[in-house]
Amino acid sequence: MTNKELFETYRSDVYRTCYYMLGQAADAEDICQEVFMTAFRSGWQHIDNVQAWLLRIAVNRCLNLLKRRTTLRSKLTTHSRLLVRAPEQTPDAAAEDREAAEEWAGYLGRLPIKIRAVISLRYIHDLAIAEIAEILKIPAGTVKSRQHKGLKLLKQMLEKQGKLKLNKGGAYEYQIY
Repeated sequence: MTNKELFETYRSDVYRTCYYMLGQAADAEDICQEVFMTAFRSGWQHIDNVQAWLLRIAVNRCLNLLKRRTTLRSKLTTHSRLLVRAPEQTPDAAAEDREAAEEWAGYLGRLPIKIRAVISLRYIHDLAIAEIAEILKIPAGTVKSRQHKGLKLLKQMLEKQGKLKLNKGGAYEYQIY
């Protein structure tokens, strides 16, 4: 695999991770570029799990940037264009997707950064617990507890907003208004 193939294969995963962690397209692009520059300069050909390695670099770069920020919440809600739309999407569907993305970005922005990283990797990138543990260099049990706490916090936020209801079958439903 060449550097170009590496970039083409993993750029959307790295960018998406950065975007969900940072909430700003410009910052996500900058960090994504830094991640690949780091990869190109290092011996990435000798890495066993390149995707996990790249995502780890991305998460670490994002965490470093977030440590220097004080206004993450306001920036997340201001620049929260999170969903990639299909070209055949109607304007109404696109508007609904944008609104839902902004709403979810707000919820994710309220989570503590360590929990947000786990939730983002688990549910946005659909990574396994072991992969997340490897990327974040934490035990799998810690990943599970952060995931549990994150879901619990998201559930509380949704219930508080009146967006989560229990249906007749005993399952929760997310209410879109």
